[in-house]
Amino acid sequence: MRELHRDRLHRGGFAGIEETRMVHDKRIGGDGMTWDGLGKFVYLADARYLPFGESRMHSHQHINVITVMLEGNLHHEGSLEHGQPLTANQVQVQRSGGEGFSHNEVNPDEFRCRLLQVWTLPEHSRGPADYQVYDIELGKITQIYGDSTEGNTASSATKIYVARLTKEQTWQLPYEFLCYVVNGTIEYQGKTYPDGSLIRGSGSELLVTSEDVHLTVITDS
Repeated sequence: MRELHRDRLHRGGFAGIEETRMVHDKRIGGDGMTWDGLGKFVYLADARYLPFGESRMHSHQHINVITVMLEGNLHHEGSLEHGQPLTANQVQVQRSGGEGFSHNEVNPDEFRCRLLQVWTLPEHSRGPADYQVYDIELGKITQIYGDSTEGNTASSATKIYVARLTKEQTWQLPYEFLCYVVNGTIEYQGKTYPDGSLIRGSGSELLVTSEDVHLTVITDS
């Protein structure tokens, strides 16, 4: 089991965004200062948009971009579902398919918003680009990426789950996983992990020790 904490890493950013990169895989140009990913998962940043900040319009090819909203709001512009709002406790998934996509995410408010930026490599680069939004309900674990029995997520052996859990809830984690902790604390294998903790582990159960917590779990098993 390994741990990496956000506050030990360099805080950078671009345009109207400040971010700390936790995962920047060597497959997409990472320099080893952060962790590599898992399966098709290659990038994770804990970010805040400045008041009225934006990413500016830009394009992606052969990469899927997932935005996990933690606090505040975003206004989406781009080639997929232009004009869609995004708010705290929602997840936006933009898949590049064979055509790619362009987007600009804008903070419409006078205060900062917080989000996770997650990237995955597609299993294949064909078909149309696609846009989906998932609501993350309190007390539940929601799969937002990867092969599922419900068939409403991108097809991939790499799976991503987002959860908002409450005190004393437990989660039996997969055989091999990465877990990022936000706005709360968990206990895993006898140790407490606060906001900003990234854990790379194998199996076992986590326990929520704060009133609530937001978790993102990636697995390839």
